[in-house]
Amino acid sequence: MSEPIDEYFAATVLAPAAAGSLPAGLTAERALGLFDAQMGSRHLDLAARALGSRGDGFYSIGSSGHEGNAAVADALRPTDPALLHYRSGAFYLRRASQVPGQSPLRDVLYGITGAVDEPISGGRHKVFGNKALAIIPQTSTIASHLPRAVGLAFGLERAAKLGVGGALQTGWPADSVVVCSFGDASANHSTAVGAVNTALQLRHRGLPLPLLLVCEDNGIGISVRTPDGWIEAAYRDRPGLRYLEADGSDLAASLAAAREAVSWVRTRRAPVFLRLRTVRLMGHAGSDVELAYRGAGEITADYARDPVVRTARLLVDAGVLSPEEALRRYERTRDEVARIAEDAVGRRRLGSAGEVIAPLAPSSPARVAADAAGIADPETRRRAFGVDRGGQLPERAGRLTLAQAINHGLAEVLARDGAAVVFGEDVAVKGGVYGVTRGLRKRFGGARVFDSLLDEQSILGTGLGMSLAGFLPIVEIQYLAYLHNAMDQLRGEAATLRFFSQGQYRNPMIVRIAGLAYQKGFGGHFHNDNGVAALRDIPGLVVAVPGRPDDAAAMLASCASAARTDGRVCVFLEPIALYHTRDLHEPDDGGWLADYPAPGGAHVPLGSGRTYGDGTDLTLVSFANGLRMSLRVARRLAARGIGARVLDLRWLAPLPMADVLREANATGRVLVVDETRESGGVAEPVLAGLVDARFAGELARVSSADSFIPLGPAAEHVLLSERDIEKAARELLHR
Repeated sequence: MSEPIDEYFAATVLAPAAAGSLPAGLTAERALGLFDAQMGSRHLDLAARALGSRGDGFYSIGSSGHEGNAAVADALRPTDPALLHYRSGAFYLRRASQVPGQSPLRDVLYGITGAVDEPISGGRHKVFGNKALAIIPQTSTIASHLPRAVGLAFGLERAAKLGVGGALQTGWPADSVVVCSFGDASANHSTAVGAVNTALQLRHRGLPLPLLLVCEDNGIGISVRTPDGWIEAAYRDRPGLRYLEADGSDLAASLAAAREAVSWVRTRRAPVFLRLRTVRLMGHAGSDVELAYRGAGEITADYARDPVVRTARLLVDAGVLSPEEALRRYERTRDEVARIAEDAVGRRRLGSAGEVIAPLAPSSPARVAADAAGIADPETRRRAFGVDRGGQLPERAGRLTLAQAINHGLAEVLARDGAAVVFGEDVAVKGGVYGVTRGLRKRFGGARVFDSLLDEQSILGTGLGMSLAGFLPIVEIQYLAYLHNAMDQLRGEAATLRFFSQGQYRNPMIVRIAGLAYQKGFGGHFHNDNGVAALRDIPGLVVAVPGRPDDAAAMLASCASAARTDGRVCVFLEPIALYHTRDLHEPDDGGWLADYPAPGGAHVPLGSGRTYGDGTDLTLVSFANGLRMSLRVARRLAARGIGARVLDLRWLAPLPMADVLREANATGRVLVVDETRESGGVAEPVLAGLVDARFAGELARVSSADSFIPLGPAAEHVLLSERDIEKAARELLHR
């Protein structure tokens, strides 16, 4: 035995038995099953440390001291969706024991050693996840999974109301309970606070929310102590939230509290906050030197709260096991884990970059195109566009603005796909700050088009959860600057789910964001943000930026199809300044208006650009507001005998580099017109792509300054202008 808690276990378990009995409701068979889960979890922790010391294991954050969460698994059904804290080894093992054919010890050890045979992440990370066990994988989350859990609980109820998803599609029965576990330190994070606030607001409005929040309170976050009584003080008396707690080291008490919590949630469809008072044993992780911030006496005193020891004593004192039988059972588990660990070490690991990134961005263009060609049946379309009430089908409505095209495109998706929902701040009753969603709530109902509370983390998290319940969420973040409050919901949650589940779980979603600059009369940074670097570097994320009305409707259809078909998460960045723009070159020329695409013809392949003109002197590469400015500049250059063509990127991820290279070779000169910032802007990857492709012609860029956008006319000093574009074009031509 190499760890002090092993020695303590042996000494304590071998002590003479005291007369006792199992509490009512806890049979010997159940108690032994729970003990096996707890022991298995403990020995997985010990094995992880041993493997790490040999260089064969790569993850050592353990579950020791938290083994009471096996009781939570026991109280639930194995079909109840679970989003788990990283100290959930005993929960995982107990749930697996409820489903035939599972090998949970092997699963965890394959994860620790990075084996490709690990069933959920395939060696990409050690996670607790398993599709057969309804466990949705999470990494070392700091409460970032709570908004998704709220969204899933909300989504299950909304799906039952609308007839979306169901057990056939999601595997979760209609009376499921969503369980989400986290630590006491994570309970302080804004994502946790916001998620609980969202849950309580939903309950305040009388909406069902079958959510069990399990806070495993060990009193410390790495080295920072949680004040005594803080979790209870923060969560006990919250309106709409039932609060329960139990000693997580006491198996019977934990099981009783978990059963009460689950029953409340399942029957009342209302949230419960269950605090399990736990203890952290063996430090935060294998590399954590706990003596640097805790005294030796304090660490040793915690052994008395070891749930594995206390369960063993419960069984011994009740006469279910003799002391020697309990110790032999413990050592047999150690031997079994050691045997599987040796097998895990010999398993193949990921062998190439291509193998690692395979789940990130699945692409099936033919299937996406075929899906995008589908439309609602004629009668449904007529109702959706109010033809019998004086409305018009969009293809007969004449030339449209960008805002009108997006509005019709959203209606098209809602009409065709009963699983599509639209929500965000001000999108329903008001119809959006810029009127883009006007009329959708009236036509499709408040269950499918609804307003959210003002919390971007919860908006995105709700969408991520609803997607797991079978929906196609189309969520709105009101302004690009507001997205940064919630970026981890895209980066750490949305984009990673396919990666850490090998595509077994996915969260198809469209995130509409009004953004970019050049707004007149409503300026300043927060309404004119032009920074997109944080979006472009998220692996697998699709970023669409429509500039023209006809492209907008088609690209929205393409995003919906990519989400449905490949499970993609798509950001749909809408240029605010172009929403209601009508003219291109002259007042009243209507040059920026466009017809709505013909039914079934609305599709723009991901990563494809659009070329305007056939000039042979210069290629202008741009998007959004830069597209309009470039077209205006190209006309002025043409008047001087200079032939320029303009390529609209349309997609910032994936970039249409094949189109860029083709148009660059057509003229031999490329000017990238980038309305975003010089540092981290769109021009950088475009130019780098041309260099990588060994483009031999002349290259240049012109962009906005590295600045936030000031209010009023001062913005003109830092934003890219037509004058800047024309000057850069002439300089490039005269090199």
